[in-house]
Order: sequence, then C-alpha cells, then structure tokens
Amino acid sequence: MSDEPSSHAVQVPRGYRVGAWEVGEPIASGAFGSVYAARCAEPTESGPAEVALKFLPTGTRTPRQLGHLRELAERETELLRRLQRPRLIRMYEALTVDDPDRPGLDGATVLVLERAEGSLDQLLDQLSARLRSRRGAPADHAVAVPGGPSLVAQICEGVAHLHHAGWVHGDLKPANVLLMADGSARLADFNMAAELDGTHAYSPAFTTSDYTPPELLWAEVGERGHQTRPTADIWAFGILAHLVLTGSLPFPGTNPTARRESVQRYAKGRDELRLSPELPDVWRQIVTDCLAPTHAERATHTAQSLLRRVEAAAGAARSPRLPRLKPRRGPHPAVLGTLAALAAVSLAAAGLLALREPAPQGYARCDQGDVCFFTKRDGQGEMCAWYERDHDWIGGVIVCDWAKTTRPRSAFNNGYVGDPHHDVQLFREADWKEPFGCIQELQKVNFPDRGGLVIRSHEWVRSC
Repeated sequence: MSDEPSSHAVQVPRGYRVGAWEVGEPIASGAFGSVYAARCAEPTESGPAEVALKFLPTGTRTPRQLGHLRELAERETELLRRLQRPRLIRMYEALTVDDPDRPGLDGATVLVLERAEGSLDQLLDQLSARLRSRRGAPADHAVAVPGGPSLVAQICEGVAHLHHAGWVHGDLKPANVLLMADGSARLADFNMAAELDGTHAYSPAFTTSDYTPPELLWAEVGERGHQTRPTADIWAFGILAHLVLTGSLPFPGTNPTARRESVQRYAKGRDELRLSPELPDVWRQIVTDCLAPTHAERATHTAQSLLRRVEAAAGAARSPRLPRLKPRRGPHPAVLGTLAALAAVSLAAAGLLALREPAPQGYARCDQGDVCFFTKRDGQGEMCAWYERDHDWIGGVIVCDWAKTTRPRSAFNNGYVGDPHHDVQLFREADWKEPFGCIQELQKVNFPDRGGLVIRSHEWVRSC
C-alpha cells in the first residue's frame, strides 16, 4: 500500500502525527474528506488507544471551495460537540493541521472520532459477495441482514436522538451507519446535517438519490441551500429499513436514475408502492408510513413515535423513555470483530445484537451514558433516565411521570468515562435554578430517608 493513496480525497502518509495521534491505514474516502485509522502516540489511562481521524480539507483549494468545505466541517463539528448520544458516533476532539510544507494538508480540519469496525454499506457488500460465491444463486437474489430488526431499531433511535435535539441528518444511508466492535450501530457523517429553524432546516444541495424524498429530488435551491425537514430523514429511514430487512431497495430500477423515475411516478400517483414480499408483515405498515409520498403525510409520524413501533416490531421491551436496545451480555460472538471475518462467521446464528435478554435489575437498568433516578433506595422501584440535561422533569420533552408525586430516593450517574461533562448538577427548580447538589461520574447514591430530594431539573457539568 502506498504511503499516500491517490484514491483518497485527502492524502495523509502513514505515521503522520496530528496532535497526539499517529495516522495508520486509510479506512474510507468521500468527495469531501478522508478517514484514517490512528493510534495514540501518547497513551493515557482514560483516553482511547485507537480512533478514526476524519480529514476535511478546509485549508486548501479555491476560495469558493474553501467556503463550502468550511461550512460542511463546521456543521459536523458543531453537531458532534453539542450532541453525545449512544447512537451517534462520538467525537473526542477537533484539531487543525499546521503544516505549511504540505499544502494539501495545511489548514485541514481533523475530527477525532470513535473507531468503528465497518459500515452497513460494507456489511451489505460482504453479504452480497458471499451470496454470489454460492453456486446456483440467482444473480438478482437479495439477502436480508441477519439481526436486521435490532439494527433497524438502533438506526431509528439515532434518528430520534437527532430530531429530539432539533437536528436533521440530511444524508441517512448505509455508508453513514457505522457498526462498532460491540455489535452496536452509530449514525455518522453529519456534514449535511442541519439545525432546525422553526419547522425547517437548510442543508447543502447534495443528495444521495436512492434515499432522498420526492419533494427534494426536484426542489429549488435557495441561497441557504435545500429547505429540508425531519420528514426527509423519515423517508430515508424507510428506505434503509426495507433494505436491511429484505436486502433490496423498495423502488424498482437497475440504476439510481431508473429508481428516481420510479419514485417520481409513485409521488405523482401513477404507480403504487410495491414493497418486497420478503418484508415481514409486522414491518410492512411501518415502512409504508415512512414512504408516504408527501411531506404532509409523513409528518404525522415522528421519529419518536416510529421508534416505539419499531421497538415493538423488533421484539424489545418497552422503556419509559427514549429506548435503546442493549448489546449482548457476556462474551460477544465475533460478528463484527473485523469485516474480513464476516465471510467465515455465521451471521445468521450470531446476529448483530440479542433481541431479548433477562431483564436487568436495580442500578443495572441504567444504560451507559445515562443518569438515572429511582423511587426507592439502591436503584429499586420505578426509574427515570436521561442521556442529556433536562430543564423540567415534569414538563419537558421527556417527562418523568412519577416525579409529579414522588421524590427520587436514589440515583446512578452512569455517564461515559472520559466525557468532558461527566458529573451531574441537581436543581430544585425548573430551568436549572436553585442548584443544591451534584452526582459524580459513576457514583451511586441514596438520598435522605425522609421523603427523598426535591429535584426538578439537572445538567451535565465538567466537575462537581
């Protein structure tokens, strides 16, 4: 392999240092940047040893290209700095290359991200290659992703996390669904993401046609870009769900142009939606609702309402908040140990995640990344959990119903180790007023016996 692969949009030699990171092999490249594996050359006890470095060439090219590339980098960096969710790829830091001797790198923005094992796109390619290698397999035969219902639920959860925080992904597709070593999924590549301004957001005028809703395929582009809404992600999720569960796209055609024409006929009422007969009945109405031909019809189905339905279809237990499917406990099969191993591992037997597992008890109910409060001591009783700050426990977007009449008696801060905001400040009033206490990282605490504590809001902070 060449030290500077010409196929990459940003060429970085092996062994190149950026901050504390030493560049390794290339992972992926797109039109606007390149991703490389990297290891920490200055290891610490708390930091990750291996990461992915995403190089965005914001310091080179023409002034017009510079402005556009900087906008894309700023979109992604801003979202990743502000949102840390279990289903969104995690950013550890953002760096800028200072190397005048390398004009192609000088000034580039570098995002230091969680290292994934691969992407859904790569997994689909692997499954197709395995199928083609079998003698007698039809050339056009499709194969569903083993463990697909769990994977679909995790993708939906990621979309719900984004929409709940007021963002639209804008480019949801298999290449932007990453698969982690523990078998979980993360959404990634947010340079097309846009923050909602009222009911709309504005994103760059770039789309992947197979995952673009009808109203954006022919939309006019204004000064601020495409006017987009959360329903664009709902459409893309419907396409992804159909692909994962059946191995095929829902609109016919041998190439993107032909499929785009199929979408056009469907949107204008000339063709009916013909979903694959391989799509399980429990998923058929979900996908149909996601692929409603107009924004108005899709708008009745939010990502959070879809998540409840998807969770039920996947066979997961309902939780009192935005739910997440948990990774398989105990020794995990090497389904995603490396993508190269996929050909030798029986995905059908192992799956991506366990759909069911014994119900956790006590503090174990609190997912990693959350802060959880309980109606009884030692993590017993009813629980309310948050993965972000909340300005009003009984009047916010996620409501803790029992908090209206019952005070919490215990709590567990199960936040991510190494997160800059890892402690939780408590407030007696809504909107973070009247601070009175703090729960440190990984601390389990019982509150006073006499009725518990009055807590109305909380916020993640750097230190108690």
